[in-house]
Order: sequence, then structure tokens, then C-alpha cells
Amino acid sequence: MQAHNFSNVVPATSRSSNYIALRYCDFPSELHGNENGGCWRYVVVFQYGAVVLFNIEEDEVNSYLEIVRRHASGLLSEMKKDDYAVKEKPLLMEDMQGGPDYIVLKSLDIDGIRIIGSVLGQSIALDYFVSQVDGILGEFTDINRIMEKTGHFTMERKKLFQLVGKANSSLADVILKVGLFDRSEIAWRDGKYAQILEYLREEYEVTQRFGNLDFKLKFVEVPNSISLSFLYF
Repeated sequence: MQAHNFSNVVPATSRSSNYIALRYCDFPSELHGNENGGCWRYVVVFQYGAVVLFNIEEDEVNSYLEIVRRHASGLLSEMKKDDYAVKEKPLLMEDMQGGPDYIVLKSLDIDGIRIIGSVLGQSIALDYFVSQVDGILGEFTDINRIMEKTGHFTMERKKLFQLVGKANSSLADVILKVGLFDRSEIAWRDGKYAQILEYLREEYEVTQRFGNLDFKLKFVEVPNSISLSFLYF
């Protein structure tokens, strides 16, 4: 994707390699005339599948997402999305000010976009993984009900192993691919960005939601152990 959109790639300011930021003055097929900094549109694309759009109208969203789809694999049948307002206020006394479903910044630059995009991307990824784990829990709940009524374990060996693998990979993906606990070099270099990062992670309850996900996965481990014991009995 980076090679095909080279002219729009914003040079990285840190060593993070799980995303690229693209900048457009207008939709790519309409780049004509003089560019105006006020019309910049940004697309932050993460390797784990999240896309965060800045300064893009609702009726333009699909056009920009199509740029990403051309280079994507394993597309989901249902797209999860969220909206969050980022406002600029040059006369703001502090560097940032938070509010319900929005943040006000004294100025928004590319590093600010990267920081905000990273938290929004992680949040939407957490939504996806929570829904996956909820589905796994639902299947094990059904198994337990059947066992309670019949006294027999009826799930096929292959299906059980698939559920176990899915549960195990979910936690690994959140930590390794999504980078939920990776240090942000941008925030580490500048306290202004560290403040934005900390505020948004608190606003989106990132740590608490990961804790809930981890708890659900530990709950899955118990029926996993019992079920595998039945298979090898």
C-alpha cells in the first residue's frame, strides 16, 4: 500500500511500523490546482485492520476506504465504526481540553493525528476482539447447557480446537498486533502528546476494557480445560 500511495505517505517521525499515515488535499482523482493546507484530509491505516479518517465528510468516507480495501485481505462482513470530534482552538490557554465525545487542541499537527489515531484504532480493535470472545463464550455456554441436560459432551474435536485457538490468538493479537501496551515514542518525546494519549486512553477506558477481555478469556480457559480432558479421557 505504501508503494502504491507513495506521494501521499507522510514521513514517519517514530520507529512504529504498524501503521502508515496518508495525506490528501482532495480525493486522489480530483487533485487539481493549488493545494490549500486547510483542506488536508488524513487517513491513518493500521496493519491490524483499523482505519482512522480525519477531516473527511461522511459522503467521502467510502471513497477513501476503497483506497485501503484495494490492499486489504480478510475483510470483515460487518464493519465496526465510531465517531469522535477533534477541534482546533488556537486561543486555547492549555494545549488540550477534553469534553464528552470530543477533544479541543490548541493546534493539531501530524503527531497529534498519529496519537489520536492510535487510540481510536485500538479502541475499535478492542470492540472487535470483545465481540469475538463473546461469541466463543456463547458457544461454550451452549455446550455447558447441553452437558447439564444430557450428561454428554457433543462438540466435535476439530470445532473445539478451533475455539481454543481463536481464544488464545485473540489475546496475543491485542497485545502484539494492536500494540495495546507499546510505548509511544511521540508521547515519550513531548509531554503535550503524552497528555493527549493519557486522556484518550482514559476516555476510551482502554485499560479497563482490556482487563474485561482478559477476564473473559480466563473464564474460557476453564471449560477449555474440561472439554479437552473429555476428549482425551
